[in-house]
Amino acid sequence: MDTTAQASPASETDGGTWRFPSSQPLRLDSGAVLQPLEVAYKTYGRLNTEKSNAVLVCHALTLDQHLASTHPTTGKPGWWSRVVGPGLPLDPDRYFIICANVVGGCMGTTGPGSTDPATGEPYGLAFPVITIADMVRAQAMLVQALGIDTLFAVIGGSMGGMQVLQWAADYPGKLFSAVCIAAAARHSAQNIAFHEVGRQAIMADPDWRGGAYEKLGVRPEKGLAVARMAAHITYLSETALQRKFGRELQRDSLSWGFDADFQVESYLRHQGTSFVDRFDANSYLYITRALDYFDLAGEHGGVLAQAFVPARSVRFCVLSFSSDWLYSTAESRDIVRALNAAGCRASFVEIETDKGHDAFFLDEPQLDATLRGFFDATAQARGIA
Repeated sequence: MDTTAQASPASETDGGTWRFPSSQPLRLDSGAVLQPLEVAYKTYGRLNTEKSNAVLVCHALTLDQHLASTHPTTGKPGWWSRVVGPGLPLDPDRYFIICANVVGGCMGTTGPGSTDPATGEPYGLAFPVITIADMVRAQAMLVQALGIDTLFAVIGGSMGGMQVLQWAADYPGKLFSAVCIAAAARHSAQNIAFHEVGRQAIMADPDWRGGAYEKLGVRPEKGLAVARMAAHITYLSETALQRKFGRELQRDSLSWGFDADFQVESYLRHQGTSFVDRFDANSYLYITRALDYFDLAGEHGGVLAQAFVPARSVRFCVLSFSSDWLYSTAESRDIVRALNAAGCRASFVEIETDKGHDAFFLDEPQLDATLRGFFDATAQARGIA
């Protein structure tokens, strides 16, 4: 169902695309303005009478709003169906759950593939550079448009966790609780380096055409696939790769060439080729750049605790995974120390697992138990039955 900015709150719908009029532009950190703005979103459950049970789920880099429903492109289950659903930690019978595609994305929210009103053609590289704060600003506009003054919780993993931290810094008065999973308060040099490899792979593809590939009817599929392959390595631990693949061959003997001899090679090639069917190359450039620019302490005089001082009334839960080397436990501990220094209430759990960064998508009973325990206690404090 499509909605407009004048439509009734989405307590009776499962989402759609919220079209903000030109009188409600999105002002970006770069100084540019997106006008008009469209935000694609999904909802699960119903908003209660007090409007106190709304949970915003922020998605990671290559995901979208389809967190607990069938993806329209791939036909696969939602990316967090193991957490969002009846009887699960985020139960739509208890909470009104919202997930919006980020600004710069490619699943309905305004991004580089959207039509530039100034030209009538896809933005391409004319799309302005965005930040994590810009993504959160658009989410806040959506939440307000849905008639919600205060979110019961905002939760996310990886890039979603960074959005959670930005929410706490920019909109503390609109949050009751915040859950940050497998994230960091800024992107490290290593993170930036991996992203640059991916961007260069895309831009080196002859079909990228300076970002104008959509207008020319081509797609830089090879470059985008390589970018995905490089990134996917960072989502897994060495132990997980060794356990799943080791040095197992794809066939009985070596090819003595450059086919996929090893199972891990075949796995990465599959990850790359399947990714290009559901993601846009320019969106990948813009969103990875937004991640690279993220430095919450830098926005507050270099002192991370200063970002959280206004959020002393917010209840925080920070989680990390022991084998995550993309956003390590040490970085989560830095967040917790800053929260403590700011006088915030924060709980912290490091989950022992060898599954790496992507553990929050996978079967991790301790993650489920932690989320359920935190939400149950916080809901009781909020007065949510």
